[in-house]
Amino acid sequence: MAKSPPRLPRGRSQLVRVLSAAGDVIHVDNVVAALQLDRTAAAQRLSRWVEQGWLSRVGRGAYVAASIDTMGSDRVLDDPWVLVPALFAPAYIGGRTAAEHWDLTEQIFKDILVMTAQAVRQKRQERHGTLFSLKHIDERKLFGTKSVWRHQTRVPVSDVHRTIIDMLDDPAIGGGIQHLADCLAAYLRRGDRDDEKLIEYAVRLANGAVFKRLGFLAERSPEGAALARLCEHHLSGGHAKLDPAQDGPHVVTKWRLRVPPSWAREGKT
Repeated sequence: MAKSPPRLPRGRSQLVRVLSAAGDVIHVDNVVAALQLDRTAAAQRLSRWVEQGWLSRVGRGAYVAASIDTMGSDRVLDDPWVLVPALFAPAYIGGRTAAEHWDLTEQIFKDILVMTAQAVRQKRQERHGTLFSLKHIDERKLFGTKSVWRHQTRVPVSDVHRTIIDMLDDPAIGGGIQHLADCLAAYLRRGDRDDEKLIEYAVRLANGAVFKRLGFLAERSPEGAALARLCEHHLSGGHAKLDPAQDGPHVVTKWRLRVPPSWAREGKT
């Protein structure tokens, strides 16, 4: 006669119930609902599970399964994207991380770039062994995103067009101006490129430097002539830097852009 599987200890079986109901990230409200506890008791239960090594605290009021022994390998956090809505919402994954997602680059970055409307006190934060790089964004500018499912969590990520515009707005989040230029070149070769969408997003973002950088870089690409012409109609006054992280001693008059020597063209002053 086959033996029945051993019963889990009471505390462990309660944790299994919470994990099953909560999804990828556990909050106090999940414990309240699953175990019919008040919030104080639920918080105490979470603290106990952390002390026992079954859960890890990844943020204020946010927990994940800490080990395979907690509830099997399928419940251990193996995709840090699922932490973004729990820790940084309203937010989306953008910049160089979104560029990887949309196959604009083959370069692999060690961090996850998050655009968040939360106040950012530390721009680089390590959570559950993953490095997150944060950039504050006005909540009114949270547009141009798509939701992707990672395990049981729906995670917002900038669409391919918004990814390009965000990196033009701040080349640092795109891995620097050269990497941004490479991503734009890849975008211009895509079947789903949409020049009008780029212009629309740039207008909504309301940073004149975006049009200057986009026009300059598009003009250098064999596929970018038409896009460059669109940018000419949106140039604002004053000069911007091609890359704020680099000196720009050369002025490209047409694009009202200050560029490093390596980017300057003969006769374009």
